[in-house]
Amino acid sequence: MKNSTHEFPLITTHSLNSIGSVLLAIDPTAISNFFDDGAVVLVSKPAGWTSFDVVNKIRNITRAKKVGHCGTLDPFATGLLIVCTGKATKIVDRFAGLSKTYLNEFELGKTTDTLDCDGVVIDIGAVGDHTIETLAAIAMEFAGEIEQMPPAYSAIKVNGTPSYKLARKGNQPDLKPRKIQIELFDILDYKKPIMKTRIRCSKGTYIRAIARDFGSKIGCGAYVKSLKRESIGSYSCDDALSIDQIALVINSLKSANAHSN
Repeated sequence: MKNSTHEFPLITTHSLNSIGSVLLAIDPTAISNFFDDGAVVLVSKPAGWTSFDVVNKIRNITRAKKVGHCGTLDPFATGLLIVCTGKATKIVDRFAGLSKTYLNEFELGKTTDTLDCDGVVIDIGAVGDHTIETLAAIAMEFAGEIEQMPPAYSAIKVNGTPSYKLARKGNQPDLKPRKIQIELFDILDYKKPIMKTRIRCSKGTYIRAIARDFGSKIGCGAYVKSLKRESIGSYSCDDALSIDQIALVINSLKSANAHSN
């Protein structure tokens, strides 16, 4: 069950059932003890959930005393969230520093205040006649190390206050550009005004800011209509478990433990 990259069990679609033999013990505390000793769970976050919602649900299911995640996803976003329990929370930063890959849809011709589909449209621009080739050429301008201005609606703290709280009050947060690395920016499809992209980038990159800057370059604005995190380093969303899958197996094991006592 232990993955070669760390000292804790890695729980995926391939390994979840195999922990049953470990957890189906006479001791009814076996499940919470297992997760307190430390585990890394690949979770497929559903749309509408915050990353904290996922952490809270995993805590409730496993009864682990400590649970943390590696890399926040916005509520509208879906995809891979790595969740660490118990002693494994000490290695959260190990995952947070890995590059991440996102499958996205940008809608050209509109800008929202939050730069995503949860925001309010604040500007509309005429979308020109672009081919997928011309859009790909513009995407190439983002390749490599670049400076990116974080979105006003972000959790970055400005004098101790999260930037998004200032933005909600109508203030303009004093944010500084950050150096990031864009390893891949592919235009997969374009059906005006929706552009489908795949982006692999470094820690600290905001896909919403890429949409903003891309829209600015082509002169009509853009926002993130959908976003799915496909991978974090070598960890893939294809191997991630849904919340329902985790709850079903863990609750079944709890029931089996209860009946054996």
